[in-house]
Amino acid sequence: MKTKSVIISEQGPAEVLTIEDIEVGSPGPGEVLLEQTVIGLNFMDIYQRSGHYPLNLPSGLGLEAAGRALEVGEGVSNIKVGDRLAYATGAPGAYAAHRLYPADRLVPIPDGVDDKTAAAVLMKGMTVEYLLNRAYPVKAGLDVLFHAASGGVGLLAGQWGKHLGARMIGVTSGPDNCAKILENGYADAIDRKSENIAERARALTGGKGVSVVFDSVGKATFEASIDSLAPRGYFMSFGATTGEAPAVTPSLLQHKGSLYFCRPTLATYIASREDLLASAAEVFRLVEAGVLKVNINQTYQMSDIVTAHRQLESGATSGSSIILP
Repeated sequence: MKTKSVIISEQGPAEVLTIEDIEVGSPGPGEVLLEQTVIGLNFMDIYQRSGHYPLNLPSGLGLEAAGRALEVGEGVSNIKVGDRLAYATGAPGAYAAHRLYPADRLVPIPDGVDDKTAAAVLMKGMTVEYLLNRAYPVKAGLDVLFHAASGGVGLLAGQWGKHLGARMIGVTSGPDNCAKILENGYADAIDRKSENIAERARALTGGKGVSVVFDSVGKATFEASIDSLAPRGYFMSFGATTGEAPAVTPSLLQHKGSLYFCRPTLATYIASREDLLASAAEVFRLVEAGVLKVNINQTYQMSDIVTAHRQLESGATSGSSIILP
C-alpha cells in the first residue's frame, strides 16, 4: 500500500522536509503495521533534521506516534488487529500515515487516554519519568531547578515534581510563560530574559543553592546551572538546544562544591522492554489520575510540517505539539 511520509534527502533547515508517497509492505516477523492517527513533535526531530545528529539518508523523520494495529506479523502474540498503540524513540520515520514498527517497542494505550494525548505525552512524559524517578530520584522537600520550564517536557516536569513533593523552580522567558509554569506545578518562576538565573535560584533557597538542575538547553545555560547548585549538587544535562555544553573538567566540579555531572538519555533508560513498559505505564497512570495535564498548545497538519519545525526550533511554541497525518 502507498502512504504519505515526510522524507529528507539531506540534513539542513526546515525546507529540506518533503512529503512523498512511499510503499509500505506487510509486516514481517515481529512487526506491526500501524495506521497512525496522531504524531508527536519533539526537539529531537530538529536535532536529526538539522544535522546535529547523523542520519543515513534518505530518511524518514519523527520518533513518536499513536494509532492502531492494521496487521500483525508472524510471532507477534501480544498485539491483535485493532489494538490502540503508541511508541517513542527508535528509528526515525513517525511522520507518516502508516508505518511498520517492531512489536516489542510498542506500548498499549489505556482506554482512559485518547490518541492525541498519548502522542503528545509519551516521549516527553517518559523523559520526565526517567529524569525525576531514576536518573536523580526527586523526593519531597528538595529544591529543583528546571530549565525550559514552559516547553512540553518542562510543563510535565513541574506537575510531576510537585506531585513528588519537591519545590520546583522553573526557568523560562517572559511574563506570560512565567505565569504559565506557575499554573503547572512550579512554586517559583525565573525569567531568564530579565533575571540572573543563578542569583535568583540562590535567593530562593536562602543562599544555599538547589539540590539538582535539569538542563536541556546546553551551552547558553551551562554556567548558570553550575552556579545554581548547592554543594554536592547534581547537574543533569539532558539536551542541547543552544549547542553542546562545554567540556566539564574534574577540577571545576571540585571547586564549585564537589558537584556531580551526568548526561543521561531516554534511550538508555527504556532500552529494555521491561523498562519501556514500566515507564509508559507510569506516565499514562498519572495522566488518568489527573496528576498530569497535557498541554497540547499546537496542532499541525502533516502538510504544514515545515512551519511546525520552524516554530519549534525558534522557540515560538509552548507545551506539546502534535501533527495530524
